[in-house]
Amino acid sequence: MPEPEAVPAAVVSTQTFGDSPERFHPHLHVLCPDGCFYGEGLFRVAPPFQLKDLEKLFRVKVLAMLLRKKKISRELIRMLDGWRHSGFNVFAGERIQPREKKSLENLAAYLIRATFSQKRMDYSPEQATVLYRSKDGKEEKTYDALEWLAAMACHVPERRKQTIRYYGAYANSVRGRERKREEVEPIPTVLEPVISSEAFRRNWARMIQKVYEVSPLVCPRCQKKCAS
Repeated sequence: MPEPEAVPAAVVSTQTFGDSPERFHPHLHVLCPDGCFYGEGLFRVAPPFQLKDLEKLFRVKVLAMLLRKKKISRELIRMLDGWRHSGFNVFAGERIQPREKKSLENLAAYLIRATFSQKRMDYSPEQATVLYRSKDGKEEKTYDALEWLAAMACHVPERRKQTIRYYGAYANSVRGRERKREEVEPIPTVLEPVISSEAFRRNWARMIQKVYEVSPLVCPRCQKKCAS
């Protein structure tokens, strides 16, 4: 039986790029629980569903939105209905348990990943060209520097446009109301580490290296690694 006043939740990131930066490939990255919140801190796991059903629902909603905004016509929708392939695709990864912090971290990073990977890019200042390799390394393409900048610029969002949105129980307005009603515990501002100070410093070094791709424990001059 459905729970009364159940509230879903989701974090949705809008992406416009695929493996080739110059191609405009609109899609959504969605991070959501496999169920709904209800009552006072309770959560109910949803029954399994077919991805094809979710794909059909997503397609109907998107086409209805485009029709409402007068971006497409009903004639075009009827033509699309005759296609062998819907033009839409939904992929769902494996379920991640709450204690799998590394997997959750990787998923969150993928949710807001950059337009292109610097590791797959080589810039030649002499020729003013950019060499970009595909994810599997089997293909590569050379861009003129201005052509590369134009490809990057098409993925820059409009001014004040939010590319990451929070819905349901994850929305700030909902979390704010719940805190006022004291239905959930307030978010602590300071968390005491449950590991040693040395291990805590190593974790910070790992995060800095993940963001800046430079280890703070390695001397830039002698390239020797510090003990801690």
